[in-house]
Amino acid sequence: MHNSDPYSKLDNPAWWALTGVQQQFAVGTAHVKRYKRGILPFAVYEPGYEESIQSLNEWFQPGETFFLIGVLPPLPAGYTVIKELPCVQMVLNKEVELPAAAIPITQLTASHSNDMFNLIDKVQPGYYEKETWQLGNYYGIWQHDQLVAIAGERMRIDNLTEISAICTDPAFTGRKYAQYLIAHLCNTNLQAGNIPFLHVLQTNERAIRLYEYLGFTTRRMISFWQMMYEKK
Repeated sequence: MHNSDPYSKLDNPAWWALTGVQQQFAVGTAHVKRYKRGILPFAVYEPGYEESIQSLNEWFQPGETFFLIGVLPPLPAGYTVIKELPCVQMVLNKEVELPAAAIPITQLTASHSNDMFNLIDKVQPGYYEKETWQLGNYYGIWQHDQLVAIAGERMRIDNLTEISAICTDPAFTGRKYAQYLIAHLCNTNLQAGNIPFLHVLQTNERAIRLYEYLGFTTRRMISFWQMMYEKK
């Protein structure tokens, strides 16, 4: 059946990422997959195969936490919901119009992986792992040889790119560094024919207002479920 919604894959973004552009980062079965350990703590099931969630067991270690995105399936024994994180899913269809950044924006590489992890883990612990940077392009702003702001790409699906890990060291907020980085990432993607999308906590009204100011529009609400696997 033809789906007229060009963004319909965003209803289950991790599935379409792990079975497409990012399949080299996937482990799992035909119907259940996760990002490799150390890359991203996301797991997913194919739409219509909710019962296959049981086969995740062999891909998780007891005590390991991870996220499921979207509709929560009936959970087999051994899985616990830690919390539900209702998020606003937003997309951007036109380039961000901002004055040029007043400070250099640097593309980050493997040599910066510790700087990247330390900054993101300080501001947004739990969503970014040591090797998450492998999923896409990451850009940063430095001050006095210290990485103080970052933004990058996480899930990628066909011509859709998730903008993620947007954070600024608390000592350097208020300087529009996040705006410069988001604009750079989004415009680079749009010029390449990719539509940027992102997820932001429904309770983070300040961030939502910023994204709307930059041109993002809300597509839907979608929940991230933080889970723990505890062996039966």
